[in-house]
Amino acid sequence: MKQITLGRTGITVMQNAFGALPIQRIPQNDAVLLLQKAFEGGMRFFDTARAYSDSEEKLGLAFGGMRDKLFIASKTTAKSPEAFWRDLETSLHNLRTDYIDIYQFHCADRCFTPDDKTGMYEAMLEAKSQGMIKHIGITAHKLGIAEEAAKSGLYETLQFPFSYLSSDKEISLVETCRKKQCLVYCNERLGRRTYHQCPRGYGVYASI
Repeated sequence: MKQITLGRTGITVMQNAFGALPIQRIPQNDAVLLLQKAFEGGMRFFDTARAYSDSEEKLGLAFGGMRDKLFIASKTTAKSPEAFWRDLETSLHNLRTDYIDIYQFHCADRCFTPDDKTGMYEAMLEAKSQGMIKHIGITAHKLGIAEEAAKSGLYETLQFPFSYLSSDKEISLVETCRKKQCLVYCNERLGRRTYHQCPRGYGVYASI
């Protein structure tokens, strides 16, 4: 499997990631077994979220004592700094770790910036300075927000839904991210959360 470096994070892993949303729908023992089998098969990057019910807990159970052997991304839907810190502390507890490799604003309805007076991006920076997170990312389902985030240069990763029906405007987002050295996650393709490359041969990161 092809190895790639994830933008300017410096993280190098196999091209496909394990998206951990679906494991919330299966029993704990089955989820743990599936995660461990994925690791045995070469997966080293696992993407979850505070909003995915018990997904984080299942990851924590599966990989206890193995933290230095894999990379974990998680997300927060928080709209205030107070909620941000609650989510982050909960995620760290559930994942049984003291840091998250990539922490993302989840399905963001705006591009948080240091001067927007929400305190949200500052919370990310503070968490990073404390070593609780390593890298700052964002996920967006609206093209305008994704474009703003990519152009801002504030985010090291961007997760956006691509498919073979993506428009030229959506695909141009990949080029913007490439110029800013911002990793693009591809998700929610025609086969909803299936491993694959992005449309038209773009060799960008794929996540289920």
